[in-house]
Amino acid sequence: MANRGDQIIAIFTLLLLGLTLPSSHGESITVQTTKYPSKIVPELAIDIVVEGMVYCQSCNQSGTWSLHEAAPIPGARVSVICKNYKDRVSYYNVFTTTSQGYLYANLKGYQTTHPLLDHPLQSCIVKLVSSPLENCNAFSNINFGISGAALRPEKKILIGSNYQAVVYTAGPLAFRPYQCPPKQQ
Repeated sequence: MANRGDQIIAIFTLLLLGLTLPSSHGESITVQTTKYPSKIVPELAIDIVVEGMVYCQSCNQSGTWSLHEAAPIPGARVSVICKNYKDRVSYYNVFTTTSQGYLYANLKGYQTTHPLLDHPLQSCIVKLVSSPLENCNAFSNINFGISGAALRPEKKILIGSNYQAVVYTAGPLAFRPYQCPPKQQ
């Protein structure tokens, strides 16, 4: 006597054979499955953006980190440098400020090899490169513009259709005049 599992298999086999055998009219029965296209979801592009300001420090504030009376520098150049968790440069680019001295650096091509250790907050810095102003083109280390200003979270996200940008900030950074007139006492 066959056990219950063997009986179920035999019945199932007979049912399948019945579907493939010719019917009384000489036709065979075929089962056709239709594949419906899956819903195509466009991939969301997430960019990393660094923003900040670049100023010319006033001679009245020379020797301090104060930006009181500072003027924005249009066309100033700053670099964004990112290193991976192995301390190798993984991203480098130079960006130019707007006519108001505003830096908007979209880090196109920035990639992380390790999701936690290569996060922009830990791996990227911003440095001064050059100033177009002849009377204000000496580097200052205000907010670590020479040694590298760390990024800070801005809690700002730009959202568009199929686009998202996470915004970080650095600085403000500043150049200073090479020579300032003696202070009047």
